[in-house]
Amino acid sequence: MVSSIFIVTLRFIIMDSFIMKRSCLLFLVFLIFSQVATAQRVALQATKVKKGQLQETLSYKHQRTPIISAHRGGRFIKGYPENAIETFEYTITRVPAMIECDIEITQDSVLILMHDNTLERTTTGKGKVKEQSWSYIKTLHLKDDFGDSTNFKVPTLTEVLVWGKKTAILELDVKRGVPFEKVVDAVEAAKMEDYVIIITYNSKDAQKVYELNPRLMISVTIRNEEEFQRIKDTKIPFSNLIVFTGTTLPDATLYEKIHAQGSLAILGTMGNIDNSAKVRGSKVYQNCIATGVNVLATDYPWKLHKH
Repeated sequence: MVSSIFIVTLRFIIMDSFIMKRSCLLFLVFLIFSQVATAQRVALQATKVKKGQLQETLSYKHQRTPIISAHRGGRFIKGYPENAIETFEYTITRVPAMIECDIEITQDSVLILMHDNTLERTTTGKGKVKEQSWSYIKTLHLKDDFGDSTNFKVPTLTEVLVWGKKTAILELDVKRGVPFEKVVDAVEAAKMEDYVIIITYNSKDAQKVYELNPRLMISVTIRNEEEFQRIKDTKIPFSNLIVFTGTTLPDATLYEKIHAQGSLAILGTMGNIDNSAKVRGSKVYQNCIATGVNVLATDYPWKLHKH
């Protein structure tokens, strides 16, 4: 009788221990997945915002989770050309990324997406963009980064703005010679002030964009103390700025200065840093983040996201 009671009791103890261990394991798994899901939600919120929340969302105080910016919307994807709406869609369905794209202007003043000032590399056409009409360019097909023609067409800035509303944050890289006035007019006409960042490369252009519309978020280049001071000397609040620190990782002290102003810092990893990561792995990106980088602008957003 005593032996039977002992055996039954032992069974309960073993079962209870197993249940407790299983419960602890399940709780641990739940906790891990909850943290991952939370991190992904934060990253997603940083790339898809509600009206009036762009500045707050892209502030250093609000956003500490690293953000991915897809350079030219994503590159080196077979069958998907750079600066194409179809490529943007391909990217954001796989990665919670901001979309960086390039703005050029045709002979008849139509704003289009194009990185180069000539048509040969990325389209089936020929000639300088500024010397060709929109009626000609819209007949062309885009080519992917491997030189293969696709069925995709060159989009206008207006088409991209319509696509991007409440879909993604767009970073508009205004190419040399394209009037900022026309770009800002297009953004205002599409009511996209709350969803775009205008990219500038110096304090003069940043000041111009700010004066055109003080509601806009502006990307400006600050790679050293001199450039930092130039921006400090303007009337632009740092709440309007997201800072591009170049394509070479600066010293951590620069990031500390930028963060102290409440701004996020972008590093362009396209090129050397992305190539280094191919060889050395994710520690390359982890080092950038540890140094103070908040936004990684890359040609390979889906690969970086896996890291």
